[in-house]
Amino acid sequence: MSGNKDSDGGWKNFVWNSEKKEFLGRTGGSWFKILLFYLIFYGCLAGIFVGTIQALLLTLSKDKPTYQDRVAPPGLSHTPRSDKSEISFKKSDPSSYSKYVQSMNEFLELYNETKQTGDSYEECGTSPRTYKDRSMEEKKKVCKFSRSLLKDCSGTDPDYGFMEGNPCVIIKLNRIVNFRPKAPSNNSLLELPVKVSSNEIPIYCKLKRAEDEGQIGEIKYYGIGQGFPLQYYPYYGKQLHPDYLQPLMAVQFVNVTEGKEIRIECKAFGDNIDYSEKDRYQGRFDIKLTVS
Repeated sequence: MSGNKDSDGGWKNFVWNSEKKEFLGRTGGSWFKILLFYLIFYGCLAGIFVGTIQALLLTLSKDKPTYQDRVAPPGLSHTPRSDKSEISFKKSDPSSYSKYVQSMNEFLELYNETKQTGDSYEECGTSPRTYKDRSMEEKKKVCKFSRSLLKDCSGTDPDYGFMEGNPCVIIKLNRIVNFRPKAPSNNSLLELPVKVSSNEIPIYCKLKRAEDEGQIGEIKYYGIGQGFPLQYYPYYGKQLHPDYLQPLMAVQFVNVTEGKEIRIECKAFGDNIDYSEKDRYQGRFDIKLTVS
């Protein structure tokens, strides 16, 4: 019993020694010095860290990425998006394609003419033209792009062709700050069945598998020309170009054979647009289309 008391008394004495006025083995002055040391030490570390970050931020521009040397060529994306790029629906069942219609409506809302008003918007023509250099503009203007240019895929048909089994897909080229897509040279036009302007990035879709030949009656294209006109480029970034609208291309698949999965590949063609086996959306995309 006496041993336990001594042990208990020793523990209490370590926490607070009333004779030496020590708390946890240190006097008040000792605690003040060590806390002051660590306060200064960690304060200096925090100051060095903040100073380093501030110095780094001084080398970066808020308007555009400073380092883009490893940025891949732009991706080609489509709406509606779906899991595993599958678009599958039943013509007689609106619930099977309602999610596709909703995503198309939401995406095209920004392209309503009522949204494109004010001094920041301007008409840039309805035919492909060369680049718009806006480097001298303090507030970058935006080329208008009305959804009405997409004609049968603009929403005049509220079901975007899904009810009739002729679905629409909206295509865009992903944004890269200050990127100027180059129109394809003659050597890269071998895959294109139509003549295109020298001021556009053409889009072309085709059946990916030989066994799907004849499973689609026609592929229709809607937009300005056969693809993305150059007057919509370059894009200057969110800070300088907050209202920027990407040009769009609509593709409609007409008279699709029912009950069969059809593989379709769409590509953007340009001298500085490449394709990668590792990234299936770099300059192109595949979709699996099933209509029943």
